Amino acid sequence: MNLAGLNKIEPYCWEIPAVKGEMHSPVHLYGSEPLLASMDEKVREQITNVAKLPGLVGAAMTMPDAHWGYGFPIGGVAAFDPDLGGIISAGGVGFDISCGIRCLRTNLNLADVTSQAERLANTLFQRIPAGVGEEGALKLSILQLDDIMLGGAEWAIRQGYGVQEDLSFIEEHGRIHNAIPANVSDHAKKRQHGEMGTLGSGNHYLEVQVVDRIYDVDAARTFGLKEGQIVISIHCGSRGLGHQIGTEYLVSLAKAASRLGIELPDRELACAPINSPEGQEYLGAMNAAINVALANRQILTHLTREVFNQIFHDSILETLFDVSHNTCKLEKHKVDGKGRWLYIHRKGATRAFGPGHPALPERYKEAGQPVIIGGSMGTGSYVLAGISESENKAWSSASHGAGRAMSRHTAIKQWRGKELIEELASKGILIRTKSLRGAAEEAPGAYKDVDLVAEVTEKAGLAKRVAFLRPKVCIKG
Repeated sequence: MNLAGLNKIEPYCWEIPAVKGEMHSPVHLYGSEPLLASMDEKVREQITNVAKLPGLVGAAMTMPDAHWGYGFPIGGVAAFDPDLGGIISAGGVGFDISCGIRCLRTNLNLADVTSQAERLANTLFQRIPAGVGEEGALKLSILQLDDIMLGGAEWAIRQGYGVQEDLSFIEEHGRIHNAIPANVSDHAKKRQHGEMGTLGSGNHYLEVQVVDRIYDVDAARTFGLKEGQIVISIHCGSRGLGHQIGTEYLVSLAKAASRLGIELPDRELACAPINSPEGQEYLGAMNAAINVALANRQILTHLTREVFNQIFHDSILETLFDVSHNTCKLEKHKVDGKGRWLYIHRKGATRAFGPGHPALPERYKEAGQPVIIGGSMGTGSYVLAGISESENKAWSSASHGAGRAMSRHTAIKQWRGKELIEELASKGILIRTKSLRGAAEEAPGAYKDVDLVAEVTEKAGLAKRVAFLRPKVCIKG
């Protein structure tokens, strides 16, 4: 991205001033000069278009890991007031609705896993369905899927996939209300028939990691983390159902925008007022997909526990936290010193509530919400904690991952999957995947530097680093 025309308003925040008659608010881009320079020009164009949408409150903004997406850039955050004609946009949520990361802490250490690494990698690969169109053992009717769309992770636990304690450490306590299964097409439901408890493909993964470095001793102690400890990260979303909802509602929202005379700066930003019939229909369907994603990660957690219990008989896997990064949620935030209910679009951005927030479990009230920045295959991930300053800066939002630096098409020209897997194995990182092409697409070099993203996220005042997680085993689609 060319930095010309950007005003540096803070050491790690740049502004595009609002243009009268075109933009409702300015644009804020969080990042360092190197990170911003590495972004494609479409990031600037897309977030500027977001600033032109009705009912926007505050700045339209991007996180340090931002890159080009569909509609909103990945890493885009924007708040809309329904009482001011604020809109909801499928392009501001994404096709993989409620894609997110479940992080599990264990009572195991690096030595425990190193001696069993090959067996663990092979067994996880056998038991965790992953890949394009891959289905799991669980086959569900449309009526059963309706129950999941209403119940989320609560449904999964009632069916025996996990324990009640998990719910305390899942965003929305494992279930978002106001989900309306009737707003989801039969086609979307049929796509989900065999996909519960599956990872999918692309950048989704299940990774066994070791806590390699602690940045904040007090927060790490609160989160139950220490150096040398084994943790697991499960990164996936609502699978085919969420994708189909996104695809179908782009059409209905575009028609609503046309009917209501909303001028779209980009047709990919198809939207409708939140309080319109079309806006409410999409909201009900999107919430249903959020519950599907929460249930999906809960089932995968159960399958992972089964594998670990098979290999490590005294293993304990507790949910550290589960948080989504493709949502639009109603949250109360301070605007000009007063609390207002706003719909926060976060696309490729993670909620990051600071200490004392009422939505946090009691255990984390003093430390702030755990935030997971997932790295690219083979490079590592970060656990951070939400901080109070982020409320005023970015509606309590933070980065969600390393963020792509090049397209998948470019990546497969530069890397070969087999060679990449062998190279990572020589570094002690075992990759199991059904697609060598997919491995090449997800090469570490195709992503931004996750260390820099996490550092800048902290320096920008969005969240603080707590621990660095180094990968040992990675299951990919």
